[in-house]
Amino acid sequence: MKFTTLSPLFLAFANVALGNLNATTIIAEIAPGSESCASDNADCRTAAQAGPWIADAMCKYELYSVNVMAAVIALMAFESVDFAFKHNISPGRPGQGTANMQAATYNLMYAKSLDGVKDQVADVDSVDGLSDDKLNEILALVTPDKYNFGSGPWFLTTQCDASVVTALKADIDTGFQSYMECVGTTLTDERTAYLTRAKEAFGIN
Repeated sequence: MKFTTLSPLFLAFANVALGNLNATTIIAEIAPGSESCASDNADCRTAAQAGPWIADAMCKYELYSVNVMAAVIALMAFESVDFAFKHNISPGRPGQGTANMQAATYNLMYAKSLDGVKDQVADVDSVDGLSDDKLNEILALVTPDKYNFGSGPWFLTTQCDASVVTALKADIDTGFQSYMECVGTTLTDERTAYLTRAKEAFGIN
């Protein structure tokens, strides 16, 4: 699938009918496991469910570059195991989650950035010393769909240096390495596989 201008891309990714190109198709190509969900997994979202929320988040955080969108979705799909989880399951760290599988510290910061949520954490300055229950309460504030899928775009635009976005726009492969450094990890074969599928889904050479 190939996109040549921003307008068709944005329409397609916003899940507006444009031939057979839409957000569901893009997400399913990147995260093959998202075509369906196990009936006993309340965390799981299919590509059809996740696509529109991810499209909205890209618009909210003004990430319109094909390279940048592909990189963010690749990361979130990997971290959430094809959007099957929004809580850390293994080893089960309290407060860690969202599609971006962020640590509790970042989920507090994210919560403080969201209208409709920030008032509920206004008196929480740090996650240090908080009980597991409190950490999970904060996580619960940012895991509804309208916030869950915005965690990746939020992290990139607020916690990474602007040079990371610039690098992604210039060259997605080298830029993705900088992106992984920003999130505190390294580029593994598994992560590269998600990036490769994202490039194919967005028609990136």
